[in-house]
Amino acid sequence: MRVSVASEAGSPTTPNEDWGVATEGLIVVLDGATARTGTGCSHGVAWYAGKLGSALTGFATDRDTSLGNALTLAIRSTADQHRDCDLEHPGTPSAATAILRLNGDKVEYLVLGDVSIVIDAVDGVDQTAKAERAEADRHPFGSAEKQAALLRMKHAELAARNTPDYWVAAANPTVAIHAITGSLPLGEVRRVAVLTDGAARIVNLFELLNWPGVLDVLDQHGPTELIRRVRAVESAGPTCMRWARNKSSDDATAVYAC
Repeated sequence: MRVSVASEAGSPTTPNEDWGVATEGLIVVLDGATARTGTGCSHGVAWYAGKLGSALTGFATDRDTSLGNALTLAIRSTADQHRDCDLEHPGTPSAATAILRLNGDKVEYLVLGDVSIVIDAVDGVDQTAKAERAEADRHPFGSAEKQAALLRMKHAELAARNTPDYWVAAANPTVAIHAITGSLPLGEVRRVAVLTDGAARIVNLFELLNWPGVLDVLDQHGPTELIRRVRAVESAGPTCMRWARNKSSDDATAVYAC
């Protein structure tokens, strides 16, 4: 199996809060949730995504451990590394999570949050804080009105986080039971991609490609080219009004395997 990966921060002045690792038999991708409010944590979202991703990779390497159990163990292990922080804070660092694993004659998958796994056409879409998100979309990027609306949106997202509306990996390991999991026969999988929402916006937001088109770009040109195309569209509309969004450029990670 051929595997390629690319990841790029949305801004050169801020750390990349995506995290990913890809081998011939295991892909793990995390999308750290942007902190627009206090978090109760002294480490930050990038630190959390890195620690959770590393722990998850370690647990998922054991093929006898289910992906759901691997996520449970990884969340608990990561929480244990910063118990001096306020893990009960509503803004405690969190991350959307996706795993793909070869296990014998199966391809196993897990999704928690809005990371997209594309196998023919499988994706995750954020549906939280719709009214607040719509209000934020009315204002140009960088304006005081936009910043105020984004803060209201973040509070609404945090209120919905880890409820039936939207599950992500934070400090509570029990959320793993809400992950979407399953498997496909290895012989039926020709190619697959895992994308954080910053890369998937070329479909979900810009609507310039469909999922088969994304797979074609990844197959012919690689993940770096897909992210380049996303950045080109973002640069063409820096006020975020033509394609309404909360960040002019978001962290983007793309992994492709065939």
